[in-house]
Amino acid sequence: MSKAQYIAGLRAVEQIMASESAEIQRIYAEYQTANPRVEAIIKAARQAGVEIQPANRARLTQISGESRHQGVVAEVRRSTVLDEAALRTMVETRLQEGKLLLLLVLDGVQDPHNLGACMRTADAAGVDAVIVPRHGAAGLGPTVSKVAAGAAEQLPFVPVGNLGKVLAWLGDYGIQRVGTSDRADSSLYGADLAGSVALVMGREHTGLGKAIASRCDTLVSLPMQGVVSSLNVSVATGICLYEIVRQRSL
Repeated sequence: MSKAQYIAGLRAVEQIMASESAEIQRIYAEYQTANPRVEAIIKAARQAGVEIQPANRARLTQISGESRHQGVVAEVRRSTVLDEAALRTMVETRLQEGKLLLLLVLDGVQDPHNLGACMRTADAAGVDAVIVPRHGAAGLGPTVSKVAAGAAEQLPFVPVGNLGKVLAWLGDYGIQRVGTSDRADSSLYGADLAGSVALVMGREHTGLGKAIASRCDTLVSLPMQGVVSSLNVSVATGICLYEIVRQRSL
């Protein structure tokens, strides 16, 4: 499944130009720019046969919905947005090949900056796919792409209608579903995370919903030594993912 999206900002557009998982439809660039990075993007796009559309800054903001576009916007058709059936096929294929799976499940993260940061860390940690609810959560867009610094164009992204149902069938495949909660009795560092794992993170401020938490095999917490009671979801996601990476490397 593919969907047209607009990617704004120098770093994000440079990354999408280097990506093989998204088809660039056209580049919108500021008139008579003096920015050498924008000029380099235009030159590379021309060499690749990509259409160039000149635009003023107001038009770039209108196209992308992002005021900090830095003079360039790419219109792309993503091939990394999967539906539930494609996710199931991917899971079955990886397991049949004897490979470990690492999935990041975000239970309603609403801030696109947080989603972008989670995707950037997920890509770095080798996550196979990011799974989110189709409704009531942030989706892909210019802000996510800019914060993710290229990860949003590489990492399979799976919006689903029923997150609990997906967690249920992931469990049927033997994937350990590990939820995070500040009320959990077990520490992240005491959990066995060396196998195939679906890491389930809650939304900002409220954490995991009860229905989603009930689908998890285990709930873990991060040890908090100071006065704050919780961490930003993207920070907590990074800590959890890299504990999984650490355990797999032992």
